[in-house]
Amino acid sequence: MNNEFYNLSAQTLRGQDVLMSEYKGKVILIANTASKCGLTYQYEGLEALYKKYKDQGLVVLGFPCNQFGNQEPGGEKEIAEGCLINYGVSFPVFSKIEVNWENTHPIFKYLKSHIFNLFGQKIKWNFTKFLVDKNGNVVKRIAPMTKPEKLEKIIEKLLK
Repeated sequence: MNNEFYNLSAQTLRGQDVLMSEYKGKVILIANTASKCGLTYQYEGLEALYKKYKDQGLVVLGFPCNQFGNQEPGGEKEIAEGCLINYGVSFPVFSKIEVNWENTHPIFKYLKSHIFNLFGQKIKWNFTKFLVDKNGNVVKRIAPMTKPEKLEKIIEKLLK
C-alpha cells in the first residue's frame, strides 16, 4: 500500500480539508477542470462515470484550475454553481489550485512525479486526468482530449 498519496489533502469549495486517506480502497479519477473551456462538457462524462461506478468503489475528484487561458476565473461560489447547475456534478470538487510551476498543488506534484509522460511533468491543458488504484498508486495519465467514457474498461479492470 502506498501511504504517501493518502497523506495528502485538499480543500473543498466550502473550505473543508479532506485527506486523501478518506478514499483508501477506492479507485480515484482525478481531473484538473475549468468551467469556461472547450472541454468543459467533460464534466458530464465524469459525472456519468461517477454515478455508474461509485457504488463499486470509484470516486471522481475535480480540481478547478485557472492556469490555461483564464478559463476558470470565478471564485468558489461561481465554480460550485457552475458545476451543479450546468452539469449536475455530485462528485467532490475542490478549491481552485495550480497544477504547474512553483505553486503546484501537492496532489498534482505527486501525480505528475509518479507516472511517465512523453511531455514531461507539465500539465498541458484542462481536463488532464489521472487514475489512482485502490492502493494509492498512479496507474495512468489521460490526455485532456480523451473523453471520460473512454475510460470505462480500465476503470472496470481497476475496480475488480
